[in-house]
Amino acid sequence: MSKPVEIQSAAQFSSLLQDSPNVPVVVQFYSASNEASKQLAPLFERLSSSLSKRKIATFAKVNTETEGLKALVSKYDVKKVPVFLVFRRGSVEYKVASDDPAKLQSVIEKLASDIENMGGSSSGTGGSGSSSSSGGASWRGADLPRGYTDISDSIDVKGLELLNAETDFPVRALFSKDKPSALDKGKSTSDEKDWVESDTDEQLLLFTPFNSAVKLHTLQITSLPPTDSDDDDVPMRPKTIKLFTNRPHNLGFDEAEDIDPTQTIEIGENDWNSNGTANIGLRFVRFQNITSLVIFVVDVDGDSEKVRLDRVRLIGESGEKREMGKLEKIGDEQGE
Repeated sequence: MSKPVEIQSAAQFSSLLQDSPNVPVVVQFYSASNEASKQLAPLFERLSSSLSKRKIATFAKVNTETEGLKALVSKYDVKKVPVFLVFRRGSVEYKVASDDPAKLQSVIEKLASDIENMGGSSSGTGGSGSSSSSGGASWRGADLPRGYTDISDSIDVKGLELLNAETDFPVRALFSKDKPSALDKGKSTSDEKDWVESDTDEQLLLFTPFNSAVKLHTLQITSLPPTDSDDDDVPMRPKTIKLFTNRPHNLGFDEAEDIDPTQTIEIGENDWNSNGTANIGLRFVRFQNITSLVIFVVDVDGDSEKVRLDRVRLIGESGEKREMGKLEKIGDEQGE
């Protein structure tokens, strides 16, 4: 399939989403009489020809003037055209809209690049978050809650700050979309340092600012401490974590100990899955309109004075991006 699928009915549209569970489905809502739609049509055709052939994405078109498609137009709140929606596993993940064809073209090209880099091959994980990714697709340590997405892309990585980490462990590695090297090599003593360990004691303070206000639903933490080390000070998994929201900067350790957190989390041994990931549900009503998150690792599950983090995933709904016009990453309708 190289050309976009021209949707003729709501049933056909639903079937297309069901038949493409492992790759993004990019849908253009357009009008044959709209000038901006006409200008973007060749670009959309080129993207479809390039990415569909390599099974990176599926492309479709919905003519908003078609009487039988009015229900789709209403369901996805399409008020102006052209509008582009990107679906993953049947849910809207991105919505791209603009009255400026040049700006919209820039957004679509970047979106296409992101899709290609994510490498949504047909051999992806489907609904399973425990499988490793191939061909560049994002690795997931645990399943996503229904209706929500990984919003780690909303993090302002330049503003990340991690206190009490050993200096040769990169903080950005925590948010890598790659499978942890400890799992890739079948052991947690990998020489590749794509994880973080604490320095003088078992505590860490991670300041995570966002590019836009977000809603946080779930925190996923992956920790893969070595199991075959004779070192008495081998790092352990975190046990107690405190979360603080909307701080203008990172906290100090004394301050984090003294003030009330937004939520305190106790992680038990049974909370870790086979990927070494704990899937932590947050008190959703307390994590609305969040501009920054401080993650305070208080102590570990053991006697060690070191803690290890391999991956951090933030799951929820992201707000409107501040760059490149109106590029929204959203989850399904809130129903939980």
